[in-house]
Amino acid sequence: MAKSSDGFVPLTSLKQGTPDAEAAIAEIRRIYFKTTRLTIEHDFAHAIELLKSLPTEEQRERATVYMEGIAQMRKDWGARSGKSGKSGKSGKSGRSGRSGKSRSTKVKKSEK
Repeated sequence: MAKSSDGFVPLTSLKQGTPDAEAAIAEIRRIYFKTTRLTIEHDFAHAIELLKSLPTEEQRERATVYMEGIAQMRKDWGARSGKSGKSGKSGKSGRSGRSGKSRSTKVKKSEK
């Protein structure tokens, strides 16, 4: 199956055999530079599978910088996507913290 121009790579491509380590690292790097908000979940899963295919610790360390970047993008984009049901605000409803009551700072002078 040919890769589409939007960077989408089907996970079935992983089932065609273990890629050599250099190709896997190159693919993880490509994923890092090509991922988008729309593809991050798929790309993250694909990168994890590629990382698992690396046979040595040294090769996995070489892929670490890209994996950390992909994980950070997933975290950043996932937090803003609304999946958690939060609006991204600090928990306030846009009010100034008052309960709806008017608080006047003026002090009434008592009559003498």
